[in-house]
Amino acid sequence: MSATELLANTLSPDATIRQNATSSLEAAAQSDFPQYMSMLSNVLVDDNTPIHIRNAAGLALKNALTARESVRQADLSNRWLTLNNETKNKIKNDALMTLGSSSQKAGTFASQVVSAIAAVELPAGHWPDLIEILLGFVNNQANENLRIATLQTIGFICEAIKPEILSLRSNEILTAVIHGARKEEPSAEVQLAAIHALYNSLEFVRENFDREGERNYIMQVVCEATQNPSVNVQVGAFECLVRIMSLYYDKMALYMEQALFGLTVVGMKHPDERVALQAVEFWSTVCEEEVDLAIEAQEAQEYGDLPETESKFFAKIALPEICPVLLQLLTRQEEDAEEDEWNISMAAATCLALLAGAVQDNIVPAVIPFIEAHIKSEDWHYREAAVMTFGSILEGPDPAVLTPLVNQALPLLIDMMADSNTHVKDTTAWTLGRICDLLITTIKPDVHLHPLITALVNGLHDSPRIVANCCWALMNLADQYSIYFEDDGDIPQNGPLSPYYEGVVQALLRVTDSTGNESNFRTAAYEAISSYITQATPDAIGVVQSTVVTILQRMEHLLSIQNQIVGVDDRNNWNELQSNLCSVVICVVRKLNDGIQPLADRIMTLVLQLIQSAGKTSTVLEDAFLVVGSLASALEANFAPYIQAFLPFLYPALKAHEDTQLCTVAVGIIGDISRALGEQSAQYAGPFMTVLFENLQSDVLNRNVKISILSCFGDIALAIGPAFEPYFETTMGVLRQAGAVEPNPLDYDLVDYVGQLREGILEAYTGIVTGLKKTEKAQLLIPHAQNILELVHRCLTDEERSDALTRLSYGLIGDLAECFQNGQLKQLFLANWIASELRSRSRMPDETKKTMRWAREMVKIATQ
Repeated sequence: MSATELLANTLSPDATIRQNATSSLEAAAQSDFPQYMSMLSNVLVDDNTPIHIRNAAGLALKNALTARESVRQADLSNRWLTLNNETKNKIKNDALMTLGSSSQKAGTFASQVVSAIAAVELPAGHWPDLIEILLGFVNNQANENLRIATLQTIGFICEAIKPEILSLRSNEILTAVIHGARKEEPSAEVQLAAIHALYNSLEFVRENFDREGERNYIMQVVCEATQNPSVNVQVGAFECLVRIMSLYYDKMALYMEQALFGLTVVGMKHPDERVALQAVEFWSTVCEEEVDLAIEAQEAQEYGDLPETESKFFAKIALPEICPVLLQLLTRQEEDAEEDEWNISMAAATCLALLAGAVQDNIVPAVIPFIEAHIKSEDWHYREAAVMTFGSILEGPDPAVLTPLVNQALPLLIDMMADSNTHVKDTTAWTLGRICDLLITTIKPDVHLHPLITALVNGLHDSPRIVANCCWALMNLADQYSIYFEDDGDIPQNGPLSPYYEGVVQALLRVTDSTGNESNFRTAAYEAISSYITQATPDAIGVVQSTVVTILQRMEHLLSIQNQIVGVDDRNNWNELQSNLCSVVICVVRKLNDGIQPLADRIMTLVLQLIQSAGKTSTVLEDAFLVVGSLASALEANFAPYIQAFLPFLYPALKAHEDTQLCTVAVGIIGDISRALGEQSAQYAGPFMTVLFENLQSDVLNRNVKISILSCFGDIALAIGPAFEPYFETTMGVLRQAGAVEPNPLDYDLVDYVGQLREGILEAYTGIVTGLKKTEKAQLLIPHAQNILELVHRCLTDEERSDALTRLSYGLIGDLAECFQNGQLKQLFLANWIASELRSRSRMPDETKKTMRWAREMVKIATQ
């Protein structure tokens, strides 16, 4: 069968034909990769081949070069780079030739292939003349398709490659892109491709943006593009302005004053919603930036510093102009809008909420007249917009400013839960949920609580979206009241919700009895039940106990009918229900703690049945495992009778290297069991350590799981103390090797990963040192102490370190010093860097400072 036929068959409506063709292509790629790539390239470049097949060839070429997983990407990159030059050059030339195809679609496919090759070759220093070739194509006025596809290619390359790799060519790239985006360009499609390329290149033209003349020209071209006759170009131009504001906020004052205020306000009123959405997004971005800058300014003030970037208060200045437009846009709701459909009224509501955060108290007088004028309007659009406005401004202004308004509005809002319009009721339930979440003190138990709970419980009989919002409001009520009424950290015997506990939980349980889950209302009900269990005061423990019995009965029923489930939707529904039930059981176990003992046999029996029946459905397995972990933590030594029955299910999960989440949870369970059993867990330590060491050697296992494994070593060592000796040297070797990993400062992902890796290593060392402390086996640590402290030193000299890493570093110094107060490590602790660090005056949270002071005391004793 020819390549064209195979590719055509991958698009067949017949699943068998499709699967066979896909398998044949995969086999061809495995057996002769150069031939496979050449074959695809031949199809892509052939103008006589149908466009849908050329598309399939382009997609297959791209997929042979790109992957989301970093390990897989590295493999694909290496495979391409080791291809012979003749094959590589042929494929590159074919792709470049296809950019100018008479079919614009073929040019788009080719642009993806060229950018995929560039993403592999340019970082490796290959294909040095690519940018020059592309710039030549952009200037080819005779072939419009070539210019469009080339600009798309440049945009894709800028999106895929780190800015520093292309920084030397940034001037040329920017010149070509801006040239295509100018208003003088006769082709709207070229302008659109250029605007999209500019969007993708904005980050790496930072140096150009630093130069005023160049910045002025870029801003002029983008602003002019917002007035382009083509709506698509206008949308692209506003998208550019959004990104520019995000990247270069501090340079925008002049442009805001001269053009952007006016352009964006007019843009928000544009009759085409696509333009209006981007103009609203511009102001949402401004507000997000200014909220962040306000937080940074507050933190800087606390430490007597100046913030790096000062707010220009664009939102506050523009408030009189943009607020009335946003309020008007709120009234453009669609009667039958889909829940997940992003429309202009939703965008306006989001922007208004961000605006409230940015301008704070100033938002209140700007919106109150609108709310008062329309809250009782005959037109539901205005009634709902008024409620949405009120709900959107509840975070940002001082609670003292909002409190009298909420007190005044609450009775009216509670009454509006009986409104004739579904949209109004839905937004009212959401607004009441916001009040419960953000301004709990305004809800007076003796005035508002009874009518509020009555309205919300009645709302549980309404449409799915309203039910979901009522569940959310009830959940916030429980969570926030528990925080507000806590007495110096002690849980009171009862609370304001006590009289309603049983009724609310029963009403929520009735909601969860539903067979459907539209708008996630059933899941929201389970989450609310979990909150009521977690926050239950002692007088409501009976409700917790009766609830868990109901939940266990439901688990038993689901397990009894699992063989009757045949359809995919029914299976997904079954899985989702089991996950929800597990979540509630976990909350009950944590609440009752060792009081769960009478139900432990029943819970473990059900969970083991669930694990057996779940197959490879990892989410259900994860939740079931988390139940086991919570039970182990609650029962401690009394968990021992269940371990032998559970281990046969734990080991396969630990060996499911391709399932990152499940493997992570399984590693966590080892920690839970070790902590629960303490010294008794020594009998399981050997098999646990064996499988964990095997996992560390896996090429498939996600590297973040390996961090969890290192932490787990600490849990095991802490639990079994001196009995950790058989695994000690191997573990210390692994930790030393892991600690030697240094990040490349230019690879942000790797910097972040190494930070997390070091946290895992220090957690492991802490567990090992603490487990051996005050035992004769502490001497095992002496040969490794210098290496441990060297790693701590590297962690503390890293300017990007997290607070957690700092605290772990200080804690480990203190643990080692406490372990060797007889002077055996005196010389190590006299190192200048230790004294300097433990006198540190740098900013740090109180908990970290407390750990540092304790470490200083321990070192002082160890060096006397």
